Amino acid sequence: MEFSNRVKSLPPYVFVELSRKKKQAIKEGRKIIDLGIGDPDKPTPKKIINFIKEASEKSENHQYPIGRGSKIFIDAIIEWMKKRFNVTVQENEVLALIGAKDGITHLPLAFVNPGDIVLIPDPGYPGYTSGTILSGGETYFMPLLKENNFLPDLNSIPENIYKRTKIMWLNYPNNPTSAIADINFYKKAISYAKKYNFIIAQDAPYCDIYFQDPPVSILSIDGAKENVIEFFSLSKTYNMTGWRIGYAVGGSKIIDGLATVKENMDSGTVSAIQEASANTLKYCDEEVIKIRELYKKRAMQCYNGLLNLGFNVLEPKATLYIWAEVPNGLTSMEFATKVLEECDVVLTPGIGFGSSGDKYFRIALTVDEDIMQVALSRLKKIKK
Repeated sequence: MEFSNRVKSLPPYVFVELSRKKKQAIKEGRKIIDLGIGDPDKPTPKKIINFIKEASEKSENHQYPIGRGSKIFIDAIIEWMKKRFNVTVQENEVLALIGAKDGITHLPLAFVNPGDIVLIPDPGYPGYTSGTILSGGETYFMPLLKENNFLPDLNSIPENIYKRTKIMWLNYPNNPTSAIADINFYKKAISYAKKYNFIIAQDAPYCDIYFQDPPVSILSIDGAKENVIEFFSLSKTYNMTGWRIGYAVGGSKIIDGLATVKENMDSGTVSAIQEASANTLKYCDEEVIKIRELYKKRAMQCYNGLLNLGFNVLEPKATLYIWAEVPNGLTSMEFATKVLEECDVVLTPGIGFGSSGDKYFRIALTVDEDIMQVALSRLKKIKK
């Protein structure tokens, strides 16, 4: 029995050998510090746990959550968009998701035909590529380079590519680089989307984990909505990765397309989690501030520590990641393997996010400061 051609076309998992060595090191009893996984180490705040407990006791939340989202959740999203970005949206412009990845990987199925192109940032989240391939589309990678502040050079994309484009993926604040896009960049992107009639899909799960000025929404631009869908998640902002809850906001036609795919794929997000998430968006601003400040503290500790060791590091402006240059002319995989073997520390090699990331490595700020300090002290071996 063979896999389909689309499954066989998916990129190989580049971390196979690194994962094998990590498992072997743990088996040998070595004390590995894992800075590779972008999964919050702190638990979901107790207030949110109580929301989930209360919602789960309601019998009306025990049935199929069919539809585009419960009224309480959709209303809370509309209220939050107005409060956070001063963006006004209607019910038919909002869709509940089983985590943002749900919407990200399913969106191309609604709009991409064989031969259509999807513009993907490089480095970027692997789901943009896998969703494109599984829909039968073609990928065109937009390099994110240091000299352009890790923004894609929209002027360098050939017109014949734009003419075949159905979706452009953006992701700011950015994983893995931590870069932020400003309103002028978004306006330029919108001008291309309108000229060539494609969708801008902005992936914004880190919009509330920022260390300087709050990131803006691309939907705050007048007239943007008909060409834009923006994806949000409660995973990182509220330490809720395991609850699988997110949402999409954008033009009604784009939302309709994604909703149609989902209606044929799944039965929606658990109703109790939707209700708890609605209360989270409404009543947990203080929790967001605490979580943001924690990551800011960790980011500056790691950033300054790496600088003191002689690494070239991008100053962190947002997200829960540090993006740094690989030293000594190594590839990112060679460096990550060396760090694991000699320092018992797991890093993410930039090649895992695309070829433009191969000169970099990513550190996830998902360990306590004392553990991070141990990891930094171990990295001294590499920089001697």
